[in-house]
Amino acid sequence: MTLGSKRFIYTTELQKIWTRTSCLQKEKTMTGVQSLFPRGSFIGFDHLFSELDHVTRHANDHYPPHNIVKVDEETFLIELAVAGFSKDELDIQFKDRTLTVTGEHVSKGREFIHRGISTKKFKRTFRLSEYVEIHGADLVDGVLAIDLKFVLPEEMRPRKINIGNSEETKHDTKQQLNETS
Repeated sequence: MTLGSKRFIYTTELQKIWTRTSCLQKEKTMTGVQSLFPRGSFIGFDHLFSELDHVTRHANDHYPPHNIVKVDEETFLIELAVAGFSKDELDIQFKDRTLTVTGEHVSKGREFIHRGISTKKFKRTFRLSEYVEIHGADLVDGVLAIDLKFVLPEEMRPRKINIGNSEETKHDTKQQLNETS
């Protein structure tokens, strides 16, 4: 293989990559959505794409730091480090499956030589499943703890089906026995 043919193969491969990338760019420009998967290929998944878009947009929200603790199979705890904030400076709202915690510190007019505890204004959102309920919140030692419970409706819970208790089954079985005798 000569140097010229290697250069041709390399150039051809670059053109293929450029063409694929250009098509992706056109898809992003036409829909206005930067997505890993083209939405036109999925029907009925708009809600899922909206959730993923929300997560992507808020991926760099790091203040205040938080933990999500799984206490047991049905209980979760969101812990936010809010040192320097009082109960009156914090607000918790729940609307459309979105839990929003906001904090706005009221300055007490003190002069700081060094300020190591951040009390900047914040808004932190958490998307909750349709079956997650909020059961309260506490502020202890600079940690805001929000208690969440996963409550599956009775009709969606697994249930045991007893064999032989159906009226139709008893009637059909008796009828089949009479026919065979």
